[in-house]
Amino acid sequence: MRLSDQSEATRAAVERTRQRVSDLHAELPRNGLVVWTAGNVSERVPGADLFVIKPSGVSYDELSPDVMVVCTLDGEKVPDDGTPARLVPSSDTAAHAYVYRHRPDVGGVVHTHSTYATAWAARGEEIPCVLTMMADEFGGPVPVGPFAIIGDDSIGRGIVETLAGSRSPAVLMRNHGPFTVGKDARAAVKAAVMVEEVARAVHVARQLGEPLPIDQRYIDSLYDRYQNVYGQGVAPGNEGSR
Repeated sequence: MRLSDQSEATRAAVERTRQRVSDLHAELPRNGLVVWTAGNVSERVPGADLFVIKPSGVSYDELSPDVMVVCTLDGEKVPDDGTPARLVPSSDTAAHAYVYRHRPDVGGVVHTHSTYATAWAARGEEIPCVLTMMADEFGGPVPVGPFAIIGDDSIGRGIVETLAGSRSPAVLMRNHGPFTVGKDARAAVKAAVMVEEVARAVHVARQLGEPLPIDQRYIDSLYDRYQNVYGQGVAPGNEGSR
């Protein structure tokens, strides 16, 4: 597949996606979720079997829309995507591609090595739902996915299989770190920020004692309200707290 063979509308959508993905990468160091060149954001190109992802091993200070790599849903770089030939996509590209192929509802994927979420992943322990914020955002605990080696689609399979039984947009891949998904890249970045926040808060709570669980009925109610009522344009009296 060549980009030049795509319609003008698709090529325009690719350029808009490259801009969004470039801009959203700045949120990872801004929120303390990555160091050096670690981590990546990708987003599906609307209306096309393509996605855009960060190039491998490039400093965040050097990222711009023109170096964002365009890939097929098989994880292959589109040969005439306009990036320098030396640039290859992120080492996590196969995982992102697998998620897009098997989760058509997912429009964005993010991976970080944020400290607290990665610490939970290193222990192979899910983050229990002991905060109303977790009920709102994750609809329950943040689950742990299996150990998988970087390079093929093993991580992607682990993400998809683990999240199949969860409302959480985040998964802690064991001994690796968090991956998050969303309807678009912005939603996936938000989930990455939020999973680090709750990982830290629950860790601190456990230093003080055993956190108190939330009854499932309240988790369900909080999740439903936040996902379906919270935000602008809701009925008076139903405004959220965040």
